[in-house]
Amino acid sequence: MKETDVPASPLTLGGESTLPRGKTNFSDIEMVEVEQQTIKQITWKLVPILFIAWFINYLDRASIGVAALQMNHDLGLGPEAFGFAAGIFYVGYIIFEVPSNIFMHRFGARLWLARILFMWGLVLIGTAFVRTPLQLDIARVLLGSVEAGLLPAIMYYLGLWFPAKHLGKPISVVYVACIVSLIVGGPLCSFLMSRFNDTGGFLGWRWMMLLEGALGAILGVIARFYLVDRPAEASWLSNIQRKWLVGEMAKTAGEAASHGTSSIREALTKPIVWAMGLLYFCTGIAFFGISTWMPQVINQMTQLPLIEIGFVSSFPFALGAIAMIVNAKHSDRTLERRWHLAGALAIGVIGMFGSGLVSGMPGLSYAFICLATIGLTGSLGVFWTIPPTFLAGAGAAGGMALINAISSLSGLLGPWLIGVMRSRSTDVTMTLYWMAISLVLATVLAALLPYPNPRHSAAAKSN
Repeated sequence: MKETDVPASPLTLGGESTLPRGKTNFSDIEMVEVEQQTIKQITWKLVPILFIAWFINYLDRASIGVAALQMNHDLGLGPEAFGFAAGIFYVGYIIFEVPSNIFMHRFGARLWLARILFMWGLVLIGTAFVRTPLQLDIARVLLGSVEAGLLPAIMYYLGLWFPAKHLGKPISVVYVACIVSLIVGGPLCSFLMSRFNDTGGFLGWRWMMLLEGALGAILGVIARFYLVDRPAEASWLSNIQRKWLVGEMAKTAGEAASHGTSSIREALTKPIVWAMGLLYFCTGIAFFGISTWMPQVINQMTQLPLIEIGFVSSFPFALGAIAMIVNAKHSDRTLERRWHLAGALAIGVIGMFGSGLVSGMPGLSYAFICLATIGLTGSLGVFWTIPPTFLAGAGAAGGMALINAISSLSGLLGPWLIGVMRSRSTDVTMTLYWMAISLVLATVLAALLPYPNPRHSAAAKSN
């Protein structure tokens, strides 16, 4: 092909291509532009709404720690009872996680994601009206039941749209929504609780849950009509873009199936799936420990006003959000996953142990908590790029749900065990060491597990 035969721009952002009609062979330059424009377009089309969905959904988990500053007194909750209420959410979540994703694969991600968001919003609205610890526990179990499957469904959905070499960045951008919820959730929830306290006979924490639930239900309706199940159905892509993307996703699915499985039954019994679940479980022990208990620990150490506690609690997660995106982007560029994951977790280990060693010095201990949060959250985006390398199709739906279900045990056990420890001693040292040990195991698993390496696959193709 002569250089003059190559159009200046072979794409439009939707509709038909500007390439000559009937043309079937394209230069490498043209295909690179097709790839770049397609990835850019699906990123701007899908990532923002998934980010908002995960942000609103995770805001409840982030805000439960701040809500405790009013809710515990209002409902008569002690440390153990609060830890139990925070963790029992995961009973329903774990039970329905895998079935939820199996139904999602059957009925389509668009319908299922919309269903989860809408029902979650309704249950959270109902939580605002609980009056006893038992009612709160029941509401938390129901909340976990209707929310089950959301994160693996989002990750599975992204895996249907982004080829493996482009997957790290969109996953990290969407996943960082939970970190953003921890960043802005503290100040936002503190403000709502202070501003609307006793308005209409409701305490601030009840208004907070009402508003969060309403946002979730509204977004569920929007998602039902906005999302598209698969690339082949994307009318907002040009013909060339759809053809390229469908072909690339077929290659990605084929490579994953060759390394692992596309069968749900095989995925649910595959040792590597259970091992990845254990890795994520160990990471979750530390993550849920920090996100759930940090506001109360800071309140104990500093006696700051309510709003200032929210800001101080959120700062480590702001650093972690930056680390997550930078680490995932670099991992995509180098096509290396193992040491981007293990290295970030090792930084978390150093931060946790360091914070425990200097726990008698609040300022220095807080600095180490910031370091721990940078490493811990920096690992999360890279983690979810790994399951699609050995799971495909229905196997990916079931396998990723199982990984998240195993991990969710950390949300059930972590806050409750920390509550038990704190009810017996106000010293946070053992709590920090407990979280550090869990991260040590996660680091070892990340370094040693035999999951595929995208860099090796790319090298094999070029030979």
